[in-house]
Amino acid sequence: MKIIVLDGHTLNPGDLSWDGLKELGDVTVYDRTPADKTIERIGNAEIVITNKTTIDKNVLETCPSVKYVGVLATGYNVVDVAAAKEKGIPVVNVPAYGTNSVAQFAIALLLEVCQNVGEHSQSVKDGEWVNSKDFCYWKHPLIELDGKTMGIIGMGTIGKKTALIAQALGMKILVSGSRKVAELESDTLKYVEQDELLAKSDVISLHCPLTESNKGVINKANIAKMKDGVIIINTSRGPLIVEEDLAEALNSGKVYAAALDVVSVEPIKADNPLLTAKNCIITPHIAWAPIEARTRLLNIAVNNLRSFLAGSPINVING
Repeated sequence: MKIIVLDGHTLNPGDLSWDGLKELGDVTVYDRTPADKTIERIGNAEIVITNKTTIDKNVLETCPSVKYVGVLATGYNVVDVAAAKEKGIPVVNVPAYGTNSVAQFAIALLLEVCQNVGEHSQSVKDGEWVNSKDFCYWKHPLIELDGKTMGIIGMGTIGKKTALIAQALGMKILVSGSRKVAELESDTLKYVEQDELLAKSDVISLHCPLTESNKGVINKANIAKMKDGVIIINTSRGPLIVEEDLAEALNSGKVYAAALDVVSVEPIKADNPLLTAKNCIITPHIAWAPIEARTRLLNIAVNNLRSFLAGSPINVING
């Protein structure tokens, strides 16, 4: 069984082992694969593993030996799942591996907005405290979260975990964009319509998959419905935000701050308006990347393939 990993570097830059995969076949791992090399590298392989390398209809038609496509992620938009289904090729993803890591990172982004820990530490090292006339100083307003309201758009596993942490900080939670789960409601968590969430939230955190219906949900019209000084967190998908509209709102002060781990085009383009917007934190899509989460991801991916080879495929997207 010939197994090709098209872009293994992001998942495993050297601190994990491919041995579990190697137990299942003859494995070749490429760190990265340019689009014009995809077909050549797949060749006559039966098993194709990808993270962000596109597997489109042309690739599948040109590589008739492919029997399985495994995605090293939860999102699978890089694969033409319909074309794969037509050919009887299961497309398999890795769900729920990063719940704890992404929720933790969403809260970390929020805390950085509220405390500016990194900037204050750097200011001390730059000599500002040594030369201060007072025993303390702060370079930005410091924000206490207790009693404030977080609006969560998308209450899947990551949204639920984020809500739990936010509640532990004393926040109240409003939820929209998800099927209501009555047992989750409490004095500190309510399901509401989106417009109510936008109007009442001090913080809005995005945790929904990208669909045609929610693409650009953070846009000029919806920002206008928000509280003045709202904070926006996005660890989900970049295209949920109309970036020009968010940049305008940040620069005007309507939105106090945004903290984003994802943008519409990744790697980020030099002309992205958020790069020069006021009070905007951007990190390079790393919420998923602690070694604990990546280890789970790889283990699940290996188990996905093992189950397929045993005749009982799991986590199939296009079944």
